[in-house]
Amino acid sequence: MIYVGSAGWSIPWQHAAAFPGEGAHLQRYARVLPAVEINTSFYRFHRPATYARWAASTPAHFRFSVKVHRSITHYKRLRQPQLLDDFLAGVTQLGEKLGLLLVQLPPSLLFEADVAAAFFRYLRERFAGQVACEPRNASWFTPEAEALLKSYRVARAAVDPAPVDAGATPGGWQALVYVRLHGFPELYHSAYSPSFLEDMADNLLHWSRQAITWCIFNNTAAGAAIDNALTLQKMLEMAGHESSAGRKLW
Repeated sequence: MIYVGSAGWSIPWQHAAAFPGEGAHLQRYARVLPAVEINTSFYRFHRPATYARWAASTPAHFRFSVKVHRSITHYKRLRQPQLLDDFLAGVTQLGEKLGLLLVQLPPSLLFEADVAAAFFRYLRERFAGQVACEPRNASWFTPEAEALLKSYRVARAAVDPAPVDAGATPGGWQALVYVRLHGFPELYHSAYSPSFLEDMADNLLHWSRQAITWCIFNNTAAGAAIDNALTLQKMLEMAGHESSAGRKLW
């Protein structure tokens, strides 16, 4: 399974024709793309009823990725995992449409095995679903950190641009691949070229043979994310699983 989407479901005016029909932006978006990443959950705790409404307004196949609130990851820096309780009370109202949780870490957060283990142990005691982590400090790209993520069934996200070379490739738990594309060379603004997207399509097809695979475009500032997601989705639909043979992978 490959889930392609953007960070948020706002539809730029220049792409409105690609999302026809009636309804709110989320309803129109979900009829065209199979997944979305909720970024607003990083800034505020949404009410459980809000998550339930979002789930009810989307098709059965649609999936949400939800970014963990910054109070947990950035302010308390994983040291107060009990803050997850209120967060999970809301996001679990998505039901089967909750595809995964994204734990993005601040660039200054060093890998400390005891802190990381306590956090992911607490999370796993309360949440059995898919989890991806986006570390941004070089200390997380070590065999010790890799082993810890695997032990708690946490995938390490592949990102562009990557904080270190190893960050460009998926890591951690191998049954999940989560790709976040932030735009390059201008972060959050730049669109990706057709050749980049062709290679990405082949990578996703390759990874999807053994893992649930996601690709989220976070280059949303100038509307590039929606266009890139639509183009990549079309490439995947046209290519099928046979097209990945012989192409260079990350």
